[in-house]
Amino acid sequence: MIELNHVSKTYAGKSVKAVDDLTWTVEDGKITGFFGPNGAGKSTTLKMICCVHAADEGTIAINGHDVATDALEAKRQFGYVPDDPDRFLRLTGIEYLTFMADVYGTPAEKRQAFIEKYAKRFEIYDALSSRISDYSHGMRQKVHVMGALIHDPKVWILDEPMVGLDPKGAFELKEMMREHAARGNSVLFSTHVLETADALCDNVCIIARGRMVWNGTLDELKAAHPGSSLEQIFLEMTDHE
Repeated sequence: MIELNHVSKTYAGKSVKAVDDLTWTVEDGKITGFFGPNGAGKSTTLKMICCVHAADEGTIAINGHDVATDALEAKRQFGYVPDDPDRFLRLTGIEYLTFMADVYGTPAEKRQAFIEKYAKRFEIYDALSSRISDYSHGMRQKVHVMGALIHDPKVWILDEPMVGLDPKGAFELKEMMREHAARGNSVLFSTHVLETADALCDNVCIIARGRMVWNGTLDELKAAHPGSSLEQIFLEMTDHE
């Protein structure tokens, strides 16, 4: 579970808050979609949850661990996939996964089983001995997803995780997200693809200009805007804001 309580963030030199008084709970056992136009504050929010940026106001807790006062334990609770997979390019795939497993203290037997299972599922097993710099964008995304999840975290935080994935890879990741939530864990992901939300999400949060404009289920959102498509609803809510 992720709990945000009156969280705000303003970047130096800016007069407008990037995130403005956000109070929100990401529930266990649910897949939560996080939506908003470019510059709405999605990535800033995710980075504050993941201890990359500090909030100016408010508190954030992951499974009861405050990210400001108990950061190390909070970080053990989640796996984070940022929106840029162009990292650790000099390492081979297996070197990167071994490094991530070492960081999180994943036992040898557990990491080996994980790598074999998910590298084959993502169809990159035969490429693990190659450098990440030689991977396509989608292959880089897959190996970084694996690195974030190798310690079997309770909370998954994924920023635009489908970008660059081929249809098979996107299908497998969606299935992994469903499986993780079905085990009572929480999945939070951002995306611009509304069709993905319609097919995958239990709950959705929409922000615009740093403010929350919707938090609830998709069915509730559609019921509040009868006769409108999800795209029309999104545009109306974010344009108004």
